[in-house]
Amino acid sequence: MKRSALFVITALSLGGCASQVPIEIREPPADNPTIAAVGSDFQGFNGRYVRWGGTIAAVENRTNETDVEVVAHKLDSEGSPYATDDSLGRFIARVEAFLDPVIYAVDRSVTAYGVLEGSITRPIGEHPYTYPLVKATKFYLWPEYSYYPGYAPYHYGYYDPYYYPYPYFYLYPSYPYSYAYPYRFGYRGLGGRLIGH
Repeated sequence: MKRSALFVITALSLGGCASQVPIEIREPPADNPTIAAVGSDFQGFNGRYVRWGGTIAAVENRTNETDVEVVAHKLDSEGSPYATDDSLGRFIARVEAFLDPVIYAVDRSVTAYGVLEGSITRPIGEHPYTYPLVKATKFYLWPEYSYYPGYAPYHYGYYDPYYYPYPYFYLYPSYPYSYAYPYRFGYRGLGGRLIGH
């Protein structure tokens, strides 16, 4: 009974967190061009809305805005970038706000929604690279995942290999085994950060 109550509370909590992610981040525009397609015709795609995401490669604070260089990855059904070494290219998300580079750090996952405004050419090392420029109206920093070393606890003779640290208990049914698993998995932060409205 206690376990059922915890599961319901957890599900409601996670549902609330998910609802805080804007629809523009969770769902792409009807015709969402790829970075490769845009790169072949920057002017032809000018003014089109896109939803792209990936991991931060660099942050450049300007007088009234911030340019975020993003290594693009495929996005899941909620708009969050997959953790993968496969890159879809790079783009610049221009955000009308100051973004602290300690918070918006290299390798953090972000998703941007906005309008294409041409391109910018900048060097990567000694190699010139032309980036699609996205004027971001929504810019979402995803919570950072962490792996906690240690052993997950036993639950009444059942071991749950998908145990999440508080407040994420009992997200999956336990298995009737009592061996130990060497990692716990959870969020470093309690929620994401949204720029835009």
